[in-house]
Amino acid sequence: MERGVDEPFGDVMPHPRLLVFPVDGTLTKMRPLRYSINVTLDGCCDHRAGFSDEELHRRAADSLAEADALLFGRVTYEMMEAAFRSPTGTDPFARTIDAAKKYVVSSTLDRVDWNAELVRGDLGEAVQKLKQQPGKGLFVGGVKLPLALAELGLIDEYEFVVHPTLAGHGPTLFAGLSKRIDLKLVSRLEYGSGAVAMRYEPRR
Repeated sequence: MERGVDEPFGDVMPHPRLLVFPVDGTLTKMRPLRYSINVTLDGCCDHRAGFSDEELHRRAADSLAEADALLFGRVTYEMMEAAFRSPTGTDPFARTIDAAKKYVVSSTLDRVDWNAELVRGDLGEAVQKLKQQPGKGLFVGGVKLPLALAELGLIDEYEFVVHPTLAGHGPTLFAGLSKRIDLKLVSRLEYGSGAVAMRYEPRR
């Protein structure tokens, strides 16, 4: 079953790549790994280049709530922790990210304690093991870690929230990607601000 461009994500037949056949022959579904990033019209993914409002924050919180756990690299983890740990207000995004289970990919951190667990060793093997655990899905943010995961073919859904802004500078998404990845549009949502959220799946 294929979702139309304007249809929400729901209970649909998973892509064959998300099905696992253990040795006993039982069919299980892997957790999808979803990537979401804000980006300007000219491709800048610096988080300071875009803008935010209540509608975008609420949508971001809803996206996080679709996942059982968040996957971050060190830089993104430390930035998010500094901004959103133990929020005192009622911002749904802050409260959602604060409470979420987190996995942090880092070879330099000795410990993490914001409801988080370090991920070490082979990145591909570690993420595959996380995807094989039961649940709704995993969410990855940032820039460098998603590049590595895209190279490994481990991202199952890409969401680009495109802001109607021209930054005139970088950094840009997936700079240095060694191979072309073709995507299929599966949903599109326009906001009152003029931002547009587009979700894609890799063409297999």
